[in-house]
Amino acid sequence: MDSGRKYDLTEGSILKKLLLVAVPIMGTQLVAMAYNLTDMFWVGKVGSGAVAATGVAGMYLWLEWGFVLIGRMGAEIGSAQYLGRGDKKSALAFSQNAMFIALVLGALFSIALIFFNRPLIGFFNIKEGEIAETASNYLFIVGFAQILTFISSVAVGTYNASGNSRTPFILNSLGLLLNVILDPVFIIVLGLGVKGAAIATLISQIISSGVMLGALLFFKDRPFEDYLFDFRINVRKIIQLLKWSVPIGLESLLYCFLSMTTTRIEAGFGADPIAVSRVGSQIEALSWLIGAGFGSALVAFIGQNYGAGKRDRIRRGVKISMITMIIWGSFVTAFIFILGPLVFSIFIPDPGLRSLGKSYLYILAFCQLPMNIEGVGAGAFKGQGRTIPPSIASISTNALRPVLAWFLSRTSLGIYGVWMAVSLTSIIRGVWVCVWYALYEKKRQYTQPPMPAS
Repeated sequence: MDSGRKYDLTEGSILKKLLLVAVPIMGTQLVAMAYNLTDMFWVGKVGSGAVAATGVAGMYLWLEWGFVLIGRMGAEIGSAQYLGRGDKKSALAFSQNAMFIALVLGALFSIALIFFNRPLIGFFNIKEGEIAETASNYLFIVGFAQILTFISSVAVGTYNASGNSRTPFILNSLGLLLNVILDPVFIIVLGLGVKGAAIATLISQIISSGVMLGALLFFKDRPFEDYLFDFRINVRKIIQLLKWSVPIGLESLLYCFLSMTTTRIEAGFGADPIAVSRVGSQIEALSWLIGAGFGSALVAFIGQNYGAGKRDRIRRGVKISMITMIIWGSFVTAFIFILGPLVFSIFIPDPGLRSLGKSYLYILAFCQLPMNIEGVGAGAFKGQGRTIPPSIASISTNALRPVLAWFLSRTSLGIYGVWMAVSLTSIIRGVWVCVWYALYEKKRQYTQPPMPAS
């Protein structure tokens, strides 16, 4: 089968095509989770303070993702829809202009981390000065590679839109494997602690991002030939890209900011709860990273079929995806209840923190299934260029989170009230997105998307 037909998502078995895109994306997410757990394992050898420092610094790398998505999702939606229409020239132009957006935003974010890391960490009002200083140093080091993260993410989005998520999976896995190897060397062998973790991350990001960009420009199965040839900035396409992607980016930014606000409430109970939630969130990532990965694959699948005007194929694709994620979400919920505490004890063996970690996992276990099906509903909306509905649902429920966390934390629940607020708002968000899409699907008649002026 030639590569063009192989990665054409508008023909062939729906489940097979979905898995063709979803499995490599989910594989990348699993590898990323494995790296995060490995990173946490080695950082945990330094102490709970080191885990707390990387956890706080990591909030800004999470915040960064909102800006990254503006370029990546624009490329993914625009390229997928116009490849589905058979208009490869416009699909290429959307990717190129998304790359320009990524360059600008990436440069600004790198500058922010390098020059303003201390004020950024100061936001959390951490009581332990050493932890705050360690977190600031971590941001300073990793800041030098963040512009590459923006660029490589557009390359990944472009590959996913073309139906070829296999190449990004292989290249990202190699980069993450490099990070896994470098972590113990810099953290333990060289005795650099958290600084060592940051240096290992910096080296890995530089190498993996460089290879990803090289793949987009030169690899055999690249989505477009002559990517740099006749690279022109098109204001109309940039406006359309921003219309698609800004709601997604804003959703992610506010989600992170509001979670940072919740973390600040959490920090009022000391460094231990931060360390516990940092480790616990990586364990539950087994659920939501896979859901997000499948949702990302659905964006490419629906984008191509939406461009081709294949309404029935979209409906069947959403149904198959929903069933798959219900099964997976149920499995992860059971896993967290049964084996979650054991996995947690591997990373933080302290008996007192293990008990706290067990409570965290049990509270968050209830929201795993809703988070998985949320990925399907959100992906179904985004693939059609309708990015506002899932963003409204997400922003509204996430705005409730710190308010609920503050209120519950003032009761006898204490820190458990903060974690209950996280779980409850995740449940509401997942159910809301899926119900909204179900109602939208009943009314919507799919048509060819309008062609913006070139």
